[in-house]
Formats: sequence, structure tokens, C-alpha cells
Amino acid sequence: MPSPQDRQRPFFVVLNRRSGSGDGGATEEAIRDALDATGHPYRLFCAKHPRHLGELAEQAVEAARAQGGAVVVAGGDGTINAVVQAVLPSGLPLGVLPQGTFNFFGRCHGLPEGDAGEGIRGLLDARETPVQVGLVNDRVFLVNASLGLYPELLERRERDKRRFGRHRLVALLSGLRALLGSYPDLRLSLCEDGQRQVRRSTTLVVGDNRLQLESIGIPEADAVTRGALVGIVLPPLARWHMILTAIRGLSGHLGDVEKVDSFAFTELEVALPRRRELKLAIDGEIVRLPLPLRFRVAPQALRLLVPRDRGDR
Repeated sequence: MPSPQDRQRPFFVVLNRRSGSGDGGATEEAIRDALDATGHPYRLFCAKHPRHLGELAEQAVEAARAQGGAVVVAGGDGTINAVVQAVLPSGLPLGVLPQGTFNFFGRCHGLPEGDAGEGIRGLLDARETPVQVGLVNDRVFLVNASLGLYPELLERRERDKRRFGRHRLVALLSGLRALLGSYPDLRLSLCEDGQRQVRRSTTLVVGDNRLQLESIGIPEADAVTRGALVGIVLPPLARWHMILTAIRGLSGHLGDVEKVDSFAFTELEVALPRRRELKLAIDGEIVRLPLPLRFRVAPQALRLLVPRDRGDR
């Protein structure tokens, strides 16, 4: 059972007003109403733009450390990633109120989606569970980190959404346009757990979320519950084969595609000849990192707060 001190430890809540398709103002109001009703101490840090998340997360961490509190984040996978980047080195507990579109992190750990008031009330009597976090160089990832075609697809999708609106049909058509275009042809130098090989690839995805890996049919999905990460290499394919592969992934059968290579590992180094940096998609956000890339599991686990009537799924 949580101690009286745990029940009254203040919450320092980082809220992304732009996560998902919900109303950020309504989310803020629901959080305030729930905590005001119980008299629980808290402070809100509201980001009006995603670029402010890192700074606000650092402020929340400092305040929580000074007052013996916990950090809480309300937003989608990208928002959660930005806050974990600040929380993980601090060793502070983290509560999560999933408010995004896909919410792979929240769903994987049985966290209630959508209703921020219900979610914050559940954290008042929460238990801690250790959660594995992936690292690429010094950047955390909770769902996946990818390079090659997938970051290009995400950038195109965001441009199309800004132009035509944030609708699923826009995202679908944008992805189809990307698959009908040209593909990166990367000559990757991979050092997997000490064994080096050179592979041609259009996309490399490294996953740390069992639910997402299972949803696309990757047989090594359970490895992320045993201290490993999972790599997926997609080689250069003909256009029709690439579209078919995408369809197989959406239907949960990517692991059955003959030329798709998936493997579990503990450390992976990625280099590219004559390249100093590379574009990556990390939990749905585009970043550039210096080469070589080093993928590994973070040495410390995230102290995730989970409502007591729920557990890992």
C-alpha cells in the first residue's frame, strides 16, 4: 500500500495542448477539477507548442525533485517521450495520461485513455512498475526509432496534414504517395552484439513496445519484456512489393514477409559511409542525430505510476 507521504506527494503535470484531436483546454480543466476536488497539491505546466515541452519538462523535474513530488505527463507518445527524456535521469516517478492518437505506450501498460480526470484520480493511489526505455545515442524512445523511408513518410504526412487537415484519409493518401515515390537506398554498417555486417536497406526500425510489434506481426515482440530491443530491416524492394509489404504490416503480418528481417538484440551500432548525421523518427517526432547511431536499453528503468486496478497487458 502507498504511504501517506506517497498519497500527498505533489504532482507536477506537463500538458501538451495539441496532442491528438482532443481539446487541450478541456483536458486542463478535467485535471484541475479532479485534483482540486481531492485537495491534492499540484502545479500545471501547459505547453502551447510542442517545442516548449523539453523546457517545461525540465522545470517540472526540478520542482518535483525539490518538493519530493512526481511528474505527470498528459499527451501522446511524442509528448510522453519529451517528458521521459527529462524524467529518466532524475529517477523520479512518472504518471502518464494518454491523450494522443495511437497511445501505444499507454495501451501497452494498461493506462486509461482519453478521460484525464479519471486518469489523474487513478494516480492518487498508484503503484510503481519499472519500465524499459530504449536509447539511441542519448535520446530516449518508448515505442520505436527508425531511419530511412519511415522518417520521410512522416515528414510528408505532416506537410500534407498542415495543408489539407488532420484526417485519417489525408494520412492514408500521403502514405500511398510516399510509397509510389523514390525510396532511400542505405548501405548500413550494423554491429549487432559485437558482430558486424553490411546491409542494404530502405528502412531500419528499432522497437521497444511489445504492443506495436505484435500489431504488425513481429515474432520477437516479447523480447522487449526480457531486456532486449527488436530491429526490423526492410531491404530495397520493387514498388509493388513495397506496397504489398506495407499492406501486410497493416494487417499484422509484416513478420511473415520473406525479405523482412527482424531480430532481438541488446546493442546495435549503425554507421553510413561518408555521412556524419542522419534523420530519424523517434516516437513519431523527426530529429537529426550524429553518426554512428548506438541503440541500447537504458541502464535505469522508468518508474511508471500505474493505477492499482490496472496492470501491464
